[in-house]
Amino acid sequence: MNLTLLGAYFLAVLLLLLTPGPVIALVTGTAARYGSRKAFATVAGTNVASLVLIAFAALMLAGILSLSPLVLYLVGIAGSLFIGWSAFTSLQGARGSEEVEVNDKRGVSNRSGFIRGFITGISNPKDILFFVSFFPQFITVTRDFTVSIMTLSFVWMVFDFTVLSLYILMVKRWVPERHGRRIEIVSAVFLLAISLCSILYNVSEIVLRYI
Repeated sequence: MNLTLLGAYFLAVLLLLLTPGPVIALVTGTAARYGSRKAFATVAGTNVASLVLIAFAALMLAGILSLSPLVLYLVGIAGSLFIGWSAFTSLQGARGSEEVEVNDKRGVSNRSGFIRGFITGISNPKDILFFVSFFPQFITVTRDFTVSIMTLSFVWMVFDFTVLSLYILMVKRWVPERHGRRIEIVSAVFLLAISLCSILYNVSEIVLRYI
């Protein structure tokens, strides 16, 4: 095993996960308003999304799958639209009365957390860029392709779950419950901004390359 390359992968994954992005915004906003249970369901969704992206990266490295840049741009636009819609829905819900919020917690928390986490994770521009561009550079961490994929996947899953869990615990421990709605609003605005920037970027790339 190439320990130097593995150490570089550790650092790259940690820096990527600690950098604010749509997944962190979604998880912290969910933890602040709906509690730890839905937040961890959201984390589970993002983890499954990461596994899907890793599988696609492995298939591309093995020469089984080939995706054109246009497909990636279109996927990025679709994912950004979902992130924007999700953020807009959160902003609308945050304006409701306290009674509506209680009912929302009871009826939605266990139903949509995993799905929102999965779709946000699968369309996260940071993760897509990482697995398409940077992930292949670490595939020689061992001499066996399968072992390398399993090793890199395991490291990613452990780091991803640990970092997001720490965000959830920080929100629940140090943020008073009365500020939960404000945090959700801030997170939703951040998600909306990311969505708009991502849409503009992907559309501009399509126009420059294909039109």
